[in-house]
Amino acid sequence: MSKIRKVAIIGTGVIGTGWIIRCLAHNKIVFAYDKNQNLKSSLTKEIKRTWPNVKKLFNKKKLNLNNFKYSNTIYDAIKEADFIQESSTENYLLKINLMKIIGKYAKPNAIISSSSSGLLPSRIYSKCKNPYRTMIGHPFNPVYMCPGIEIVPGKKTKKIYLNKAKKFYKSLSMNPIMVKKELPGYLSDRLQEALWREALHIINEGYATTEELDRAIEDGPGIRYSLMGTFLTFHLAGGKSGMKHMLKQFGPALNLPWTKLKAPKLTKKLSNRVILGTKKQAKGKSISMLSNIRDDYLLNLLKLRKKYENKIRK
Repeated sequence: MSKIRKVAIIGTGVIGTGWIIRCLAHNKIVFAYDKNQNLKSSLTKEIKRTWPNVKKLFNKKKLNLNNFKYSNTIYDAIKEADFIQESSTENYLLKINLMKIIGKYAKPNAIISSSSSGLLPSRIYSKCKNPYRTMIGHPFNPVYMCPGIEIVPGKKTKKIYLNKAKKFYKSLSMNPIMVKKELPGYLSDRLQEALWREALHIINEGYATTEELDRAIEDGPGIRYSLMGTFLTFHLAGGKSGMKHMLKQFGPALNLPWTKLKAPKLTKKLSNRVILGTKKQAKGKSISMLSNIRDDYLLNLLKLRKKYENKIRK
């Protein structure tokens, strides 16, 4: 397979739209389809909203919308595609049936990737034709800005297609994480879920508000995690001896009852605390306004991070 240029995006919600924008920013020919044709207008608005920051991030002068086609049928969207990125609702039955259709009409060697955030690829592709070219390509929202992508193989996935997918995602200015084998939730979402569950317990027991917990991350670990992950951060916490001293000093804390990883029951009371807390944090700003603030921040953060990460990773 030569360099992948023709891409199909199936599902044009938040994640699918992010893929479309990122692909267009990298001169891919994009065919999109969603069973809800009403999403076409909101997609156009989102492209216009995000383009100023996307343009700056990838040093693009203009957006070539001639490379984009919103298809009326799933067949029209995938028939010419060399790479298919499915971004439908997170539901096994829906995805299994969808992949059966995609596998039937896609080109024999077209790579099929799902934007699932935790489902097992072997199950998603259980009825898909030629499952050796299938996998998970789990991105991070907003897809058009975040460079992370987890590539998760199914039990029948062949390495040659994983390598081709890795090259494709790199051509979109992404940093692929090759997960060694399938597991529910993959890597990042398992880590995020642990933090999320602990946060819900703290709120449920009345120790803090949603805003206070967000600040606890924003002003501490969050700043560090933008450049270094958990392990390298803790390595520095050990002083001159690094992780060796860190484990010796803080290892005993692993036996302390600091966490409650079993999720709390999502009662109406807990739900209201979370919903009202985040509403208060938003201070009347719409989702669109907050998204613009976030995107502008991410643009500047990514540029700043690039300056420093090269010093660490070289």
